[in-house]
Order: sequence, then C-alpha cells, then structure tokens
Amino acid sequence: MAYSDQDSTPEVTVDAALDPGGLIRESYRIDGLSMSEARSIFLDWAIKLAPELQPQIAIRRLLALYAPYGGPSHPMTVVLQEGLGELAEAPHRRGGSRARRP
Repeated sequence: MAYSDQDSTPEVTVDAALDPGGLIRESYRIDGLSMSEARSIFLDWAIKLAPELQPQIAIRRLLALYAPYGGPSHPMTVVLQEGLGELAEAPHRRGGSRARRP
C-alpha cells in the first residue's frame, strides 16, 4: 500500500467533524487500496464521527467531495455507498406475537 505519486485528489477544506483526521480523504490517495482496507478505514471513521452528526448526511457529503476523484469503482466509494444503503434501509417488520403486542 503506497500513496500515489500523481495525486488526483485535491486539497479540499473539510470540516474536521465530517472527516476526523482526514481518514476518508487519505483513503482516496492510497494507491491499490483493497476493499478490506477501505472497510477498516470506514469503521475507524464511523467510530470517530461526532455523535451530533447524522451518518447518512456525512456519508453523502463525503461522496460528493471525494467520489468524483476516485470514480465509482474506487473501493472507498463502494464502501461509502454500501454504508449509505444500509443506513437507508427501513427497519424490518417483526412477526409473530411481538407484532400483536401493543
């Protein structure tokens, strides 16, 4: 894993609360980033995200900032989209006796 010599990700001023430590920004600069590494970075980012921020909004903003530079197939873009999809899913309906309890 190495940083790309030809860095196509510009220096973007991002609120430190949105990308604590620049984890997501740096992930787009890593040459040959694997899916497992991207997931690990995403988990670190999620743990460090300020509790007052809504993860869905933060992920959308990060995608808008960085996805154009990495492209749709970049591992971090894929992981962010997966995270957004899982957060957007509606809770599943409970069946059985729990559904009938007031």
